Amino acid sequence: MIRIIIVSFFLFFQAANTQPIQLNWMVLQRVNTRPVSIEGIDGLLPLPVFSEKIKGYGGKMVDIDGYVIPLDKTGKTLVLSANSMAECFFCGKAGPATVMTIKLKKPDKKYKTDQLATFRGRLRLNDTDPKELFYILEDGFEINN
Repeated sequence: MIRIIIVSFFLFFQAANTQPIQLNWMVLQRVNTRPVSIEGIDGLLPLPVFSEKIKGYGGKMVDIDGYVIPLDKTGKTLVLSANSMAECFFCGKAGPATVMTIKLKKPDKKYKTDQLATFRGRLRLNDTDPKELFYILEDGFEINN
């Protein structure tokens, strides 16, 4: 009987840990930046300084919704934005923390610009390469709503 309780508890705990985290753009936008110089590029580029809360999302399975911006002809890589194209991340209150690279597990669908979608994948935090976005969703796939 005790063995059944222990196994049940273990399975419940394991299932709870595998549930994806629902990301919120408002939380992701709360990031500071530090300027860095890159050889061959004039001026400084921002690199993020992530809060402990955001660092806790790194490497985890997450869900995020936003507006799709197709990035390449292969369909393997998209950008997901908190805002539609009319509210580009260089305009208004938006910034580099309002977009995320989505690297699709299987590029089996064509997306239209500003299509609203929800994706799931493993979140990688990028605080080292200023040529990439701050947030990268690896092995991403769309969740059918």
